[in-house]
Amino acid sequence: MVDSTSFTPAAIKPNITHQDFEKLDVRVGTIELVEEVKKSDKLVKLTVDFGDHKRTILVGMKKERADPKKEVEGRQALFIVNLEPRKMAGEISEGMMFDIGYADNLLPVLAVPEKPIPNGTRAG
Repeated sequence: MVDSTSFTPAAIKPNITHQDFEKLDVRVGTIELVEEVKKSDKLVKLTVDFGDHKRTILVGMKKERADPKKEVEGRQALFIVNLEPRKMAGEISEGMMFDIGYADNLLPVLAVPEKPIPNGTRAG
């Protein structure tokens, strides 16, 4: 991981249209359960409540946090919910969690609402 004191922001990606952005369905969900993915040394399985349904979302935080269960269980975060399901380490992931920092090789943090908001609320 990069030392945050020597961090230099990456170049801005090419412009996209508002129509491109509107294709993403980003919603708030509460992480109800964090479970180990036995066939992976980096993935954990989240059960996330989106208000009208729950989903399984796999995230690579096993090596990034001392105790993922203790650190994120019960917290709200932002998730992309309209990605095609993806099989990883024998499990199916039904979305993607937003985090901040991973793409820049920083220790990632959750993208979270500033205060509690109903599960399933859309971002954008």
